[in-house]
Amino acid sequence: MLSLYTNVAVRLQRSEKGATAVEYGIMVGLIAVVIIVAVALLGDTLNLMFEQVQCTVSGKTWVPAGTSVATRCTA
Repeated sequence: MLSLYTNVAVRLQRSEKGATAVEYGIMVGLIAVVIIVAVALLGDTLNLMFEQVQCTVSGKTWVPAGTSVATRCTA
């Protein structure tokens, strides 16, 4: 009976590397999900900001949202 417990203990100690690899895989997956959600939520805001910077750098006038102008960047 003691040898049964010893065999189980030895097998559990040997499989730590496999468990660690699974844990790292789960962490990488969760980090990827967080990045995807952040990009999805901030994507429109970042796109708008880059449009505004492009407009300003090109010497045009940026028109804020909510106006009746067809484009936000006017000459």
